[in-house]
Amino acid sequence: MSKITDRLHALTLLDRAFNALTDDELAALVATLPDDHREAIDEVCGAKEGGFTDVAARTLAMRATAARGRVNGGLEQVATLATDPCLAKCIELLGENSDNPSHDNLQEIAPALIEEFGLGTVRMMLASSIAGEATASAMLIDVLKHDEVLALPPATKVDVEVLPARTADEETKAKRKAAKEKKQADSAARRSQQQKAKHR
Repeated sequence: MSKITDRLHALTLLDRAFNALTDDELAALVATLPDDHREAIDEVCGAKEGGFTDVAARTLAMRATAARGRVNGGLEQVATLATDPCLAKCIELLGENSDNPSHDNLQEIAPALIEEFGLGTVRMMLASSIAGEATASAMLIDVLKHDEVLALPPATKVDVEVLPARTADEETKAKRKAAKEKKQADSAARRSQQQKAKHR
């Protein structure tokens, strides 16, 4: 695959991991972050000086930033800041295997990470590592696609309601026809008057 294709694939996984978190999970995650991380998220998400004072407003701003952030980097910034403590713990638990862990290495530490940070946060941390071009990206992609525990849930599909074709009833059709005929008759009358005026 090309670099661009790989990049789009990584961002798609990160987008799915972010969207898989419920609003409550996202708010709980942000609440556990160090102050400087939370302040940085607020800044990335466009908060005024002093940051967000309302949790729901911050969550909404994070989702909006992530939604448009696949192009401008906002999605990655928010995800990286939100999962930084989880990543630090992951690196600590992996020890000497942290640079290029195997699937088995990750499986060994996954339960401890999930217990401390929650499954959704761990998934987003892994997806964020892929977007950051981690050495073990190929293995992490496989994990997020196929692992029994860590695999991402299916992408949420938005059902688009197809509106029925607009059809006019018989009365409306008759009114339209009459209006059209009247307009044509008026136009013909004007043309006739103009012709008579020319010959005077």
